[in-house]
Amino acid sequence: MTATDTTTTPTETEEAFRARCQAFLVEHATGLTFELPDPRGANELAAAKVFQQKVAAAGLAGVTYPKQYGGQGLPKSYDRIWREEYAEHHDMTGQLTISHGMCVPMLAEYGTDEQKATYLADAIAGRTVWCQMFSEPGAGSDVASLQTRAVLDGDEWTLNGQKVWTTLAHVSDYGIIVARTDPDVPKHAGISMFIVDMSAPGVDIRAINQIDGGQHFNEIFFTDVRLPRDALIGELNAGWRLATAMLMYERVAIGTGSSSGIKTPTSDFLIKTARKHGMLDDAITRQELMKIYAEETAKSLVSLRTRAELKAGMTPGPGGSLGKLHGAKIARMSRSVMMNLAGPASAAWDVGADDADRLASSTLRSFSSNIAGGTDEIQKNIIGDRVLGLPRDIAVDRDVAFKDLKVGTQSS
Repeated sequence: MTATDTTTTPTETEEAFRARCQAFLVEHATGLTFELPDPRGANELAAAKVFQQKVAAAGLAGVTYPKQYGGQGLPKSYDRIWREEYAEHHDMTGQLTISHGMCVPMLAEYGTDEQKATYLADAIAGRTVWCQMFSEPGAGSDVASLQTRAVLDGDEWTLNGQKVWTTLAHVSDYGIIVARTDPDVPKHAGISMFIVDMSAPGVDIRAINQIDGGQHFNEIFFTDVRLPRDALIGELNAGWRLATAMLMYERVAIGTGSSSGIKTPTSDFLIKTARKHGMLDDAITRQELMKIYAEETAKSLVSLRTRAELKAGMTPGPGGSLGKLHGAKIARMSRSVMMNLAGPASAAWDVGADDADRLASSTLRSFSSNIAGGTDEIQKNIIGDRVLGLPRDIAVDRDVAFKDLKVGTQSS
């Protein structure tokens, strides 16, 4: 939940709060400035952290989280106001989406009081950055087949295994990981969730080269990493339920973003670029731009519904997959338009600041939208099963102990 039951009676009216948000954003949300090239995203993240710390200093960070944990303790209506106003400005915190959209909500909802007191304030203020460690080489769409093990040894857990496709792990201070804690039960039943200090001995982070020249993704190897006993989030072996909740938060974060209202950033950018390049009068280009605009409008309406559920105090449900699927469709629809606008640079480009280079790079990055946060096929299965109530896929391993399954590198 983004809100808590510890909200206080505001001393500031909603009108005054909105005015304060507006004044702050006009002064500070003017667009990120960072040095290029930035293949690892470190410079962009540093700029985002500077902005977020200004948000915290102004008393606008973590609007609905309790004050004792670094928030403002305000009702959900104030969070809606912040998002509405933020939507009118540049997105300054895209690199903090995993921290704020996924990890902070999980800590707030499932963490112990000690965990909240230790981690939340710094995370909300952007002083620390968090990553999510779910996928493995043999457990992508089927995350429940993960093989990373956590074994309790006295007052510590020993963590061994490998994770992959972990965004910004190389610049994260902490991470949330799911690991197997009981191989003698079916795969969904023997998983637990933990907090990992990314600087701990035995954590080896290696960059993955991406198609656009970036290295935001990583593979991580854990060799006898020692975690304190209280690094466990929630109950032992309840990790699949928590992982499902975190995946729902992830899809909401990807599908709705940090703002609220009807937003069409992709079509707005492409329309502006087409006009600049003298292509806005081309009938085919105009038709494709209108399709993207319509799809973004539909996505915004789905996002508003999802945010309304959060406002009602509900953990995100499977409807979050709708927004995520819309976003992937928009990315797919945008590719041909971006390539046409980029011209020859769509095939031969370099890292630079001009429109053609940005369009070519964005075209390459767009392919990850159909995979990151769950593939399109997985989203459709979730929507069919949990939203439309269609029959579930047959699962032949539902009652088989994990140790007896042939998954990943494991064979029996």
